[in-house]
Amino acid sequence: MAEQGEQNEHEIATPSQVKARIRRILSKQEPQEENFLNIYPMIDMMTILLVFLIMQFANSTSSKVTESAELQIPYTISREAVDNALTVTVSRREILAPDAKQVQEALVTLNSSGQVDANDKQGGNTGFLIVPLLKRMELHRDRLKKIAQAHPDQPFTGTVQIIADKGTPFRTLADVIYTLGQCEFKHIRFVLKEKTKAAKSGI
Repeated sequence: MAEQGEQNEHEIATPSQVKARIRRILSKQEPQEENFLNIYPMIDMMTILLVFLIMQFANSTSSKVTESAELQIPYTISREAVDNALTVTVSRREILAPDAKQVQEALVTLNSSGQVDANDKQGGNTGFLIVPLLKRMELHRDRLKKIAQAHPDQPFTGTVQIIADKGTPFRTLADVIYTLGQCEFKHIRFVLKEKTKAAKSGI
């Protein structure tokens, strides 16, 4: 009997028996979880970063001022930093405002006295509302409000900065400020040059 049992233990298994044995072993093992990388959150993160970088670039370039014969910035002794904001430029010949790509574009041509032509104002010479500037700034207001709705951490503040030539007539500045106020840009700051020692001494 012992010899017969030893012979049974050394019998060669058939292929079907091997397969059945493998299936029994595999059936007893727990199924492994699939490991994969979900890239959708990464895409959302990159989109947010891209929007943030574009806005930072637009804001960083808006404060760069290039003076010319038509645009001489007045001096100031204040050391308060200039905010990153939309910029309206008033030179001796024209009024410029940013377009959709934040590039300054001439909207209104000033007359020989440095004032806005009556044809560009609502109500003619007696009016204060500059129509081309109003339409452009309304587009920026609506755009900034949409951004504020999508990103509560970037509220619409109605902040705008004015770069004006030192010889700009007060009436022209009044027209610009009134128009900006009608577009809900009521926080207005002027961009000025810091008065250095050389400037104080007249060099």
